[in-house]
Amino acid sequence: MQIACHACDLLQLLPPLPPGGISKCLRCHSVLYRQKLDSLNRALAFSLAGLILLAVAHFFPFLAFRMQGQVTKALLITGVLNLYAQGMLVVATLVLMTTIVVPAVQLMLLLYVLVPLKFGHVPWRLPQMFRLLLNLTPWSMMEIFMLGILVSIVKLVGMATIVPGLALWSFALLVVVLAGTNLRRDTL
Repeated sequence: MQIACHACDLLQLLPPLPPGGISKCLRCHSVLYRQKLDSLNRALAFSLAGLILLAVAHFFPFLAFRMQGQVTKALLITGVLNLYAQGMLVVATLVLMTTIVVPAVQLMLLLYVLVPLKFGHVPWRLPQMFRLLLNLTPWSMMEIFMLGILVSIVKLVGMATIVPGLALWSFALLVVVLAGTNLRRDTL
């Protein structure tokens, strides 16, 4: 396999690496490739866990507010629907895409690629799927959404009792799992 060095652009042939082996550039000694142990199974585990966490985050209550004896439960989609109801179509669409649609598509693409590879098959249009996956990654902004939720909770805690739901914890874990899938993607 040929690869260009990320640092100096020298085109080189990569020899087959043993598990745990590292290939370095002949010119600048930058790491070209690292053969990580069991990377396919790890990436598949992260992807499956992410899909399960995403389902829990969508179908269970995200937060519950108790104020003056009234309890209001909110799902993840509730924020998008409220933004749409207030006439903020562009913001609602952006939140929908970056927190719900793009992460779901990312996880489905990962599974589309990883499951056949696990069983020794090359999925149809593999390079295009990886390119699409890499192009979608900047649009998944779940960590920014999570930060916004935490800031909102801190500001609202004086006005109402806030009860975090199962979906909030699932969403927080999903942010970590998606970060793990992004770390593993370059090792396949």
